[in-house]
Amino acid sequence: MDPEIGSIPIFQKKDSWKTMLFLAYQSLGVVYGDLSISPLYVFKSTFAEDITHSETNEEIFGALSFVFWTLTLVPLFKYVFIVLRADDNGEGGTFALYSLICRHANVSLLPNRQVADEDLSTYKYEHPPETTNRSRIKIWLEKHKSLHVALLIVVMLGTCMVIGDGVLTPAISIFSAVSGLELSMSKHHHEYAVVPITCFILVCLFALQHYGTHRVGILFAPVVLTWLLCISGLGIYNIIRWNQHVYQALSPYYMFKFLKKTKKGGWMSLGGILLCITGSEAMFADLGHFSYTAIQVAFTFVVYPSLILAYMGQAAYLSKHHRIYTSYQIGFYASVPECLRWPVLGIAILASVVGSQAIISGTFSIINQSQSLGCFPRVKVVHTSEKIHGQIYIPEVNWMLMILCIAVAVGFRDIKHMGNASGLAVITVMLVTTCLTSLVMILCWHKSPFLALVFLLFFGSIEVLYFSASLIKFLEGAWLPILLALFLMIIMFVWHYATIKKYEFDLHNKVSLDWLLALGEKLGIVRVPGIALVYTDLIAGVPANFSHFVTNLPAFHRILVFVCVKSVPVPFVPPAERYLVGRVGPPNHRSYRCIVRYGYRDVQEDINAFESELIASLSDFVWLEASLGGHQSSESVDGYEYGLTVAGSNLLTRRHLDYNTELPYEENAIELAPETTVKKVRFFLEENNNSALSEAVREELEDLLAAREFGCTFILGHSHVQAKPGSSIMKKLAIDVAYNFLRRNCRGPDVALRVPPASLLEVGMVYVL
Repeated sequence: MDPEIGSIPIFQKKDSWKTMLFLAYQSLGVVYGDLSISPLYVFKSTFAEDITHSETNEEIFGALSFVFWTLTLVPLFKYVFIVLRADDNGEGGTFALYSLICRHANVSLLPNRQVADEDLSTYKYEHPPETTNRSRIKIWLEKHKSLHVALLIVVMLGTCMVIGDGVLTPAISIFSAVSGLELSMSKHHHEYAVVPITCFILVCLFALQHYGTHRVGILFAPVVLTWLLCISGLGIYNIIRWNQHVYQALSPYYMFKFLKKTKKGGWMSLGGILLCITGSEAMFADLGHFSYTAIQVAFTFVVYPSLILAYMGQAAYLSKHHRIYTSYQIGFYASVPECLRWPVLGIAILASVVGSQAIISGTFSIINQSQSLGCFPRVKVVHTSEKIHGQIYIPEVNWMLMILCIAVAVGFRDIKHMGNASGLAVITVMLVTTCLTSLVMILCWHKSPFLALVFLLFFGSIEVLYFSASLIKFLEGAWLPILLALFLMIIMFVWHYATIKKYEFDLHNKVSLDWLLALGEKLGIVRVPGIALVYTDLIAGVPANFSHFVTNLPAFHRILVFVCVKSVPVPFVPPAERYLVGRVGPPNHRSYRCIVRYGYRDVQEDINAFESELIASLSDFVWLEASLGGHQSSESVDGYEYGLTVAGSNLLTRRHLDYNTELPYEENAIELAPETTVKKVRFFLEENNNSALSEAVREELEDLLAAREFGCTFILGHSHVQAKPGSSIMKKLAIDVAYNFLRRNCRGPDVALRVPPASLLEVGMVYVL
């Protein structure tokens, strides 16, 4: 877990339980906001149309039994005791599972992978990789490229449904909270009050996103805790007053009685019962912000009993009230004593806002992860907190979410249709998590395929049952998440496909190292003062955009650095291990290659800090190369990583990466805290180290320092993409129409890389894919 995200520092043993309880308290506001407000709409959605509440109470007791066992089996057993253990360096979520699978099996579709990436301290294995008795499933997965694509599509589906949930959850949460006005207003008036008030709250919620949650986040936990105490207190009150024997309905026998009496209608009503586990995925997705024990304790001892008491209280009340004429008479607020309705309404609205904020922040996070893996068009990512890493804001996504949330609230206008849509999105994400976790069991934990199959069949059958009940409501709202997911998957797949094809084009058209070294004054090439940072996706060779640049403008800078900014399948890359530096050609050519590695949860730093860190890493490389006796890298097609050096912000964490040398693992490398201040270049020529430097090394450092004074120029390729002549219609539509439309209407690479316009130099490139 990244130290800036809220990882637990090393406390004394006697204080560790206090830290855990504090994190458990904080997790209530961040993790459980969505799950805690589900009592507002579960029974109302369940009894909306398919079944009715009768004098025998078989329906309400059966629904309560389904709610109890669903909450027990899915969030408690599946997530708390199993899925939460499938963390990636403390991180959870769909991409964490995919990252684990990609590290333990060669199924990743990411380009420019390197053996050196496996040397990262965060690139750890759950268990030592198998060498002799390899799993047949692993061999089968690695052998078939189509399975790699299928796995990525499954991950994309889960991602798209999370984004769809980001549209639906704020709408249904706030709408259901505000619908408490129904009991205090006439039917004629509340129809014209609930929707406008919901839209107003949604507009305020999204308009305040750019301020970030760190300023009001301290209030989230008290709000959710107050809400949980409120609903559990109301539950106890209703149980004591109306039906003290309601606990008998927790028996599974009532589920069979429910299905036996209601038949098809009961099965279709499961789409409403499903909403009781809305937000369970957040326990896993937000694992990186807390600890496994904190989330486990918060759910087991606070959230779970509060929700069970709330549902039992509602069932106890309804078991004595059978004259139901309107939908709100079976809703949550009907069981609230009249003297408490207004305070409860206020707390419910606050809790729904907190739950909505959590899913909105999660949507920003997962889109940023998708973008880092080349599966989403480039968007502007803004840090909202200088102290808390990971709190981000994406303007384009924020306003699109707001428009869609308001459209859902205005278009559906009732909880039934919103519930059908939200339920399908939630259960699809859970199905994806179940499938990926079963693969993690085999590939990462080295459990038997039989055990993974039992996990898949047991929890998968429960989720498939709910999935079928939600899918049958296609025309009654379930079409919306399917439509959103289809639209987003087309965008993600087209962008990823074109990104891979562009990389293959660059790889095929790269220029040899001999061509670069042959450039000189005899050919009219001039080396001008300054540093040129040539951005490319290649990790070896000279990119074609640089050859275009030199052909049209026969000059380049004294210091030439080929920069490759790449993503690796880990959540975070420690700053001390981020830069992988090597030479391109002999030392007197002053050309380098710098590979900058980011994890899927990392956010790229400010360009000034990046520029200083990169130049400092070059100087570190020169120092380290001299200390190793002048070992240099001569790039070759077969061994382009030979001689690359990890040049970080701490000398003790550096290791030289060499195919022919196996260096011992440095135990204390991770323990060292990275420097938080921006590195200055003035330390290059410190007085006390002059005697240890050779004249050539000193001259190289002076050239680097002098070039830094002239400034940096960022050379980027400006791509024009078109499909090959004779390509299929589908490929032409994907490349010529869809991808080019996305490329023209999303942020350019200069914005994503935070390049200052005054220092930008773009080179036109035509990609024929």
